[in-house]
Amino acid sequence: MKLALGPLLYYWQRDTVLRFYESVAAMPVDIVYLGETVCSRRHELRLADWLDVAARLRAAGKEVVLSTQVLIESGSDVTTMHRVSGNGSFMVEANDMGAVRCLQGRGPFVAGPHLNIYNLPTLQWMAQLGLARWVIPLEMSRADLALMQDGRPDGLQTEVFAYGRMPLAFSARCFTARHRNLPKDDCRFSCLAHGDGLPMRTRESEDFLVLNGIQTQSARVHNLVGEFDDLMAVGVDVLRISPQWGHTGDIVALFHDVARGARTGAQALVAMTGLMPDQPCNGYWHGRPGLEMVGAA
Repeated sequence: MKLALGPLLYYWQRDTVLRFYESVAAMPVDIVYLGETVCSRRHELRLADWLDVAARLRAAGKEVVLSTQVLIESGSDVTTMHRVSGNGSFMVEANDMGAVRCLQGRGPFVAGPHLNIYNLPTLQWMAQLGLARWVIPLEMSRADLALMQDGRPDGLQTEVFAYGRMPLAFSARCFTARHRNLPKDDCRFSCLAHGDGLPMRTRESEDFLVLNGIQTQSARVHNLVGEFDDLMAVGVDVLRISPQWGHTGDIVALFHDVARGARTGAQALVAMTGLMPDQPCNGYWHGRPGLEMVGAA
């Protein structure tokens, strides 16, 4: 089973991003997703910069995939989507159907988790358009995935979001800017102050959600390291790890240890205590509410 590092969902300073991906070159991940998927106002890196990072990671032996933006809101967003889709050098992860239309007939592509592929006819139709790998929806359970795997087209790979705060929803509004009483068009790049997003808590002071610009995330960290044997049994090809502000390399190393049999998933989960920005959860995988942690002491 391969390990993938998902696209960076947060807004970090340019130098921080470049240093981070320098470290990624030495991490035991097979696939790296690059690009801005959340907000077009995030301009610390432009497409030319992402392509330069992609070339460096390819030289380090990584399979590089460029990810498109999830919520397309303007003509400039459409232009960027076309430029990413037609880059000519790297495979592309389509995160909306407009990107799928651009990629049709241009070679293999990846279907991101936000395309919401929940049934076999959709998966089979996408395979006819050139789909090479699909990332299952975040809410899909192990039982539902098993049904999809039974009818999966030959040669199609399955990827599962296995670690990170889950990107649950997108909005035309920027909630991080609203928190500072700023309009979206004059957000003053407020996301730069929150390397792992802006936590929201209930009146009882319990962690609830995380604001990441126009994206709403889970507060708890979706973590399937303890389900490794189950993931293997259902035929998953790739596990996705989402970058976080600190300890990403340590998290990747623990997943790698489990993949090569150096430790059990339960041992890795214990070792991740203190490395995660919040408590773990795995409810969706078990067909339960997403914030639940099933099978952990």
